[in-house]
Amino acid sequence: QVQLVESGGGLVQAGGSLRLSCVTSGFTKGYRGIGWFRQAPGRRREGVSCWSRNDGSIRYKDSVKGRFTMSKDDAKNTVYLEMTNLQPEDTAVYYCSTAAHPPSVYGANWDEMWQGTSWGKGTQVTVSS
Repeated sequence: QVQLVESGGGLVQAGGSLRLSCVTSGFTKGYRGIGWFRQAPGRRREGVSCWSRNDGSIRYKDSVKGRFTMSKDDAKNTVYLEMTNLQPEDTAVYYCSTAAHPPSVYGANWDEMWQGTSWGKGTQVTVSS
């Protein structure tokens, strides 16, 4: 089992930036994928970005491409989500999650096929206009 703790959320104005962190602990070599998700009030959860262990690929939701960057620091057991040019529609609780299967095998539907084995408690991101 992997434990996940997110941090870095906050309140920013439109156009601002934040860097989210997800610290992993426990059996960190066991997951085959790790991803960032978000959920706004009254909306379904959606995948933002994901990393696959089998090929090292990173995928992004179309609406965040060019603005968000996911990265990993294995020495620190930490995954990051660098978010720039934030917009009010990015307001949500952001979660990280691990999966037993690499999301790259699912292609563009990776977020719908995601079977999370662990989830963090999330960090709130609020973007004001």
